[in-house]
Amino acid sequence: MYVHRDLEDKFKKVADSYSVVALVGPRQSGKTTMLKELMKGHNSSYVLFDDPDARRLFDEDIKKFMVQYIEGYDLAVLDEVQYCKDPGSKLKYLADTGHRLWITSSSEIILSKDVLSFLVGRVGILRLNTFNIHEFLRAKGYKVLDEEILKRAVWEHTLYGGFPRVVLEESIEMKKEHLRNLHETMILKDVSRSFSIENIGMVERLSKYIAVNSGTLLSYSNMANALGISYQTLRKYLDALRKSGIIVEVPPFFTNRSREITKQPKIYFLDTGLRNSVAGFYPREMDGLLFENYVLSELIKMGLEPRYWRTKSKAEVDFIVERDGKIVPIEVKLQAKPEKVEKSMRAFIEKYEPEYALVVLYSGEKGEKRVNSTNVLFEDIEGLWKIMSH
Repeated sequence: MYVHRDLEDKFKKVADSYSVVALVGPRQSGKTTMLKELMKGHNSSYVLFDDPDARRLFDEDIKKFMVQYIEGYDLAVLDEVQYCKDPGSKLKYLADTGHRLWITSSSEIILSKDVLSFLVGRVGILRLNTFNIHEFLRAKGYKVLDEEILKRAVWEHTLYGGFPRVVLEESIEMKKEHLRNLHETMILKDVSRSFSIENIGMVERLSKYIAVNSGTLLSYSNMANALGISYQTLRKYLDALRKSGIIVEVPPFFTNRSREITKQPKIYFLDTGLRNSVAGFYPREMDGLLFENYVLSELIKMGLEPRYWRTKSKAEVDFIVERDGKIVPIEVKLQAKPEKVEKSMRAFIEKYEPEYALVVLYSGEKGEKRVNSTNVLFEDIEGLWKIMSH
């Protein structure tokens, strides 16, 4: 079963404008499936660099590779390019010969300056994450969406995440098995292989530490001490986990460094199902930090870059995003009433006077309240999408 992805139309427009399109995203987020769907009707070749013969030829003799795999086709799809050695110059050679290229990578290592410098002005870069809530609903076949159906859908989407294979699997045990296997593969292939990290056991310990503490303020030095590794090693491992699409680091929002505290990021899993699997615990009901992680994931899938706000006086707003040049504060609540706006949100409104603010609800009454000149909107996840992605 193919599930239409929201990114498809944008991909087609970018592909019309650039000779090379790079599609980056976590392993098994649906990159290959989407490209194979979009390849239909094109005179195209497909090469998967998990194949050692294809990878060896690409690495050692790009001219022979072109003759064997690409010549005679209008379009070449090169899958999992991150496994190749120094791909930038070779991709440039193929593009110089007039071939259109669609390339994928499960690691952001492909976005390094060493690769992109060869393709300046010729490559369009897009990210495909796991299913967002709209794609999840599409995959599940929901036609009518009332409040209770949406709440159940959000719960399942939060519990098991948005990896297409996991979403489409009916068996709960098989969902969990897919997530276990997926995390092992991501650590072995994307983190260890792509970033030359040998201590896989320590990376697994680090990812579990983050899963258990997801969404809390984490001190790098405390993390390093808890795991018994150096600060430099910790940063290397975190960088590999982030570039492999496993975790997201959310930096602080501040304009006054002395009063708006800390450079420490909050760290989340990009997919809440993977987070639950790695933590070794699937909760029986929604909790605040898990729903916060879920909303963060949806904001990322909208193409936004969330930050958080915290002051020395302990005022804190979960996420601050920028849209159309305007800042929008976002609080995440399991339940809240529109007549009640929290002190921290009021403090942010007093200081920055945003045009509007959002309180994202798992359940409860939607509505709005005016605070000074700011309109505070109480919305569910569907309302968040309508407001932030229109």
